[in-house]
Amino acid sequence: MGYAFTSSDVAFLRSGAGVAALEQVDALPFTDSSRLHDVGAARKLLGESFAPVVETVLLRRRASSKLDSSESWLFTDDALQQATASAVARHRASRFADRVVHDVTCSIGADLVALSSVAALCVGSDLDPVRLAMARNNVPGQLVVQADALRPVSRASAVTADPARRDSAGRRKWNPSDFSPPLDELSEVYASVDLAVKCAPGIDFAVAPWADEIEVVSLDGAVREACLWTRGLATAGVSRRASVLHGSSSWTLTDAEPDDCAVAPPGEWVVDPDGAVVRAGLVRHYAARHGLWQLDERIAYLSGPVPPPGIRAFRVLEHGHYTEKALKSLLKTRSVGRLEILVRGLDVDPNTLRKRLKLSGPAEATVVLTRVGSRPVFLLCQAERT
Repeated sequence: MGYAFTSSDVAFLRSGAGVAALEQVDALPFTDSSRLHDVGAARKLLGESFAPVVETVLLRRRASSKLDSSESWLFTDDALQQATASAVARHRASRFADRVVHDVTCSIGADLVALSSVAALCVGSDLDPVRLAMARNNVPGQLVVQADALRPVSRASAVTADPARRDSAGRRKWNPSDFSPPLDELSEVYASVDLAVKCAPGIDFAVAPWADEIEVVSLDGAVREACLWTRGLATAGVSRRASVLHGSSSWTLTDAEPDDCAVAPPGEWVVDPDGAVVRAGLVRHYAARHGLWQLDERIAYLSGPVPPPGIRAFRVLEHGHYTEKALKSLLKTRSVGRLEILVRGLDVDPNTLRKRLKLSGPAEATVVLTRVGSRPVFLLCQAERT
């Protein structure tokens, strides 16, 4: 849950004395071994003001891998957890270029800062006065007001929202009607404007039949969000999209592309599509784009003679019917001492299996465990970067 910031805390942290205190505490290492000593030193140095200062220093360090230029930002723990990574925020904001846009759940401003760089005009609002005060610090010069997301206070023709998906105890909410604000109420209130709603990637897309386009976004191999786009923000002819962001490059795949894809035995390579492709239901489209085929029509593993460029793919060494005994014997024959285990479609726990295999030897390998029809199969591979 983290420290419960107050408006007074934020005012202090933004003051000259607060900035000086943050600089002093930031000089402390806060390693695992020094944390207790450093907290004590901060308490001795700052008295009652130590808690919000220490929390802010630690949150800024966590934020550095997620948010750009956040060295002077203010956060709460849960707001930082829900904040959109900067690369993803910029990607989403690109659809709002030259628009008048209202972020109706702006929180600490992670999305607002990306919107402000492309929109003709943007405004942020939230109900939480502490987060609003933090947003004014984080995105200076932007209009930020206190307002209920379900009671429109602007004439913006484009609206974006990121409903809270945790309760007051930090437990994740899974039912969209329990989001804050609820998903369906958002869609009803903004039925006459272009709306974008950020959601967790695991959401059941069937709960948002009003969404014209569903986009699943991954960043550096990790699926980060699903965005529900409506009306003028959606792409004509597209209902599902996967966007893959990696470093300075990105690519996208939609259901408007062909999905002609065969089902056939393993070829020279096995490919595990990016999670955004799998979550968006575009595995066949990905296979068709790159000349691949499925091993089983219900399993996301693909195979082919040449893997797509720029990915980690698996060159097939051997494959066959999977039993633990047969796999153990094969790995012993090949002197495999380090093994990556990938599983899809079988009830196998990689960590438990690895212990039972009793690996020994200098070789490294990857084994893909899956099924073809009802038949469990293994594919012993060498992982390579294409």
